[in-house]
Amino acid sequence: MRKAVLATALLLSSAATMAADNGIYLGASLGQANIDIDAANAPIIDGDDTGFKFNAGLRPLDWFAVEASYVNFGEVEQGRLATETDGITAFGVFFVPVGPVDFFAKGGLISFDTNIDVDGIGTIYQEDGTDLAYGVGVQFRLLSLGIRAEYEKFDIDDVDDANMLSIGVTYTFL
Repeated sequence: MRKAVLATALLLSSAATMAADNGIYLGASLGQANIDIDAANAPIIDGDDTGFKFNAGLRPLDWFAVEASYVNFGEVEQGRLATETDGITAFGVFFVPVGPVDFFAKGGLISFDTNIDVDGIGTIYQEDGTDLAYGVGVQFRLLSLGIRAEYEKFDIDDVDDANMLSIGVTYTFL
């Protein structure tokens, strides 16, 4: 009898979880960002800092969403040099839902701004533009709340490596 009650409860909670898949969602993530800038094959700045992002998306289908975010890579310092990079992203996100878990891959663009400062002198380099961005991740959904882990790679001009590994939450409005 207990097994039947437990199976029914799991089935109903699974159906309720899956019913909250689609709609408009907002989220925030925190993680480790890495920036590597080289000149003439010698590293100028190569380091990590705490990065964060805020995102908003629309998931009209179980397997697809469009998502925009503000991403900040923090401030990476090396000696007297420091760099700050941030940007606005737009992604197409493709999901593979497996019960309350979603595996996803995304591809899109980042409109970025990168500054390199020298301590005591100020900004010595500034670049902005638009480049490719992509990522993969996994998300666990419970009703309208999602807990997400993801890795994103950003192909930013004059930055040899820009990526972020983050953990975040999303909330879907039905």
